[in-house]
Amino acid sequence: MKVGVIGCGFFAQNHLHAWRDIDGVDVVALCDNDRSNLVATGKEFKIKRQFTDAIELFDYGDFDIVDIATTVPSHRSLVEMAAQNAKHIICQKPFAESIKDARAMVNAVEATGKTLMVHENFRWQSAVRAVIEELRNGTIGEPFFGRVSFRSGFDVFSGQPYLAEGERFIIEDLGIHILDIARALFGDVARISATKRRINPSIRGEDVATMFLEHKGGTSCIVDCSYATRRQIEAFPESVIEVDGDKGTISLDLGYKMTVQANGQSKTWDLSPPLLPWASKPWHNIQESVRIIQKHFINCLLEGCEPETNGYDNLQTLSLVEAAYLSASEHRTVELEEI
Repeated sequence: MKVGVIGCGFFAQNHLHAWRDIDGVDVVALCDNDRSNLVATGKEFKIKRQFTDAIELFDYGDFDIVDIATTVPSHRSLVEMAAQNAKHIICQKPFAESIKDARAMVNAVEATGKTLMVHENFRWQSAVRAVIEELRNGTIGEPFFGRVSFRSGFDVFSGQPYLAEGERFIIEDLGIHILDIARALFGDVARISATKRRINPSIRGEDVATMFLEHKGGTSCIVDCSYATRRQIEAFPESVIEVDGDKGTISLDLGYKMTVQANGQSKTWDLSPPLLPWASKPWHNIQESVRIIQKHFINCLLEGCEPETNGYDNLQTLSLVEAAYLSASEHRTVELEEI
């Protein structure tokens, strides 16, 4: 399958490395309005066809999939352009600036019969995936409580300086991942209560958020995230997970250690992710998940099935983000039906 990639920035490099690792996939064209990024990336990955305008990329058109690895303000126009040109689409998160835009984008792709997946990769981290599969296998029975936590003081702004400039930060950029993990574990959410704060005076948006979710299946879940947490041993980019079920518990602790307690027994696994040849610590956890999710996308195209993080699924995660901001601003519990 041939891929055209739009965006040659910081995180797009991981996409390109991952595509190169997947058999039967060839990135044939790049597009970025920053010519220096475009030329440097083309040289690094030996991709000769380079465009500074997405219209020119689609006019070229000799590819099956477009990978949109740009920032969110460009997503709607690029997704709709890709739909008009009948391409399969994988799009970075956040998928859209608003629920209205997201629904329009999903509808535009659906009308073409092509496949749309949102690059929501945290649920595809191998350690997180192990927890999801253990729960889905019924090892601890019916879950009734969960906690998904990401607490760090890592400097994410040096590589992605735009994160410090927006009025929204941690819920939209990181919390969206953690909320999506909660949905992957426990299903869709009926209502949410949220608080947020800004601790770092050098940024505009919030860098701490705590959310309480009531899932439609009955599970209660706490989702908390922070980029203001100071630890001697930096936890980035690990998520900590706790799940209580009526037959046992599952925990994913720092150091990628998963412990399952059920049927009077306790067993612990070391789920440390591999360091891929092109990856670097501490990002290797996330970098591995990029390869896993992109391989999932290709498998779905080959098998003719819907990706797990398809457009409709991601609408639910986006709705949680909007509901969290509404809850925090109005100091009340928000029903997801309001969004």
